Amino acid sequence: MNIRTLLCAVAAALCAATAAQAANYPDRPLRLLVGYAPGGPVDTTARVFAKYLGDKLGQPVVVENRAGASGMIASDATAKATPDGYLLGFAASPSLTISPLVQKSKLFDPRKDFTPIGMVVDYTNVLLIGPQIPAKNVGELIAYAKAHPDAVSFGSAGVGASNHLSAELLKQQAGAPMLHVPYRGNSPAMMDVVSGKITFMFDITSTAIPFIKSGKARALAVTSRERNPELPDVPTMIEAGLKDYEVVGWYALMAPPRLPDDIKSRLARALREVSQDPAFRKAMVEGGYTVDEGDGKAVQARIEREYAMWADVIESANIQTN
Repeated sequence: MNIRTLLCAVAAALCAATAAQAANYPDRPLRLLVGYAPGGPVDTTARVFAKYLGDKLGQPVVVENRAGASGMIASDATAKATPDGYLLGFAASPSLTISPLVQKSKLFDPRKDFTPIGMVVDYTNVLLIGPQIPAKNVGELIAYAKAHPDAVSFGSAGVGASNHLSAELLKQQAGAPMLHVPYRGNSPAMMDVVSGKITFMFDITSTAIPFIKSGKARALAVTSRERNPELPDVPTMIEAGLKDYEVVGWYALMAPPRLPDDIKSRLARALREVSQDPAFRKAMVEGGYTVDEGDGKAVQARIEREYAMWADVIESANIQTN
């Protein structure tokens, strides 16, 4: 047997082995990386999702937390994993479209270094102000900021956090002076909104609703294109007059690059089955989410669109982290 024949035989054997592995996929438990600490909203949602995904695949899906770098450590591990379908990422949109830009990361390129499987859920943010602030709507808030250049401030979970950029986008579109006050997390920022130490902040709707219903904070607008069912009387930012303002957070199922097509198809089918499961949908609605059945192409399109949008916001605001 000459060398060429031997190489062809080896290649054929490898292809046959790969095909056999794909045909039997999955034949052992899967790992699902989460880039945030246990107990938070991303982790909690990922664990519910993992149970349903495991049921559809016929194998357990084990959540592993790799917190750090605003979700990028887990995303980097996903991007560099063996593309065999046994290590996946449960990615929150900021870890793909904001954190790499703010931190000027060279770990991975979210536009090229993944195989997106599909969307899982979307979530809406809401603009909150304290009860003592005179503005009754977004227009009045903007007018107040223009009339009192040093009076309006907004809080965030930290420099470069998603709610920091949401407020910077408002500031840029409104053309109004607004001072950023970064905190170590959303909770202390919310407390200062309630007490009146700062003027406003953006927060996830599910977290904000208790403060709204108790009267401790007022909702001026939601950031999605359509009104939130939990806050039907609260207008969208577009309805409030900012015609180009739309910010929707999301979670997606991601895999390493070069994932074989048949494994990708198997995962995509299982994801669709999860998305259409009434019990899963009910659990997500109760958590303040909307199930999103977008496929891998939809994820890719959102990454590219939002990456470009936030790059412009970050450059215009000259946002930098240490």
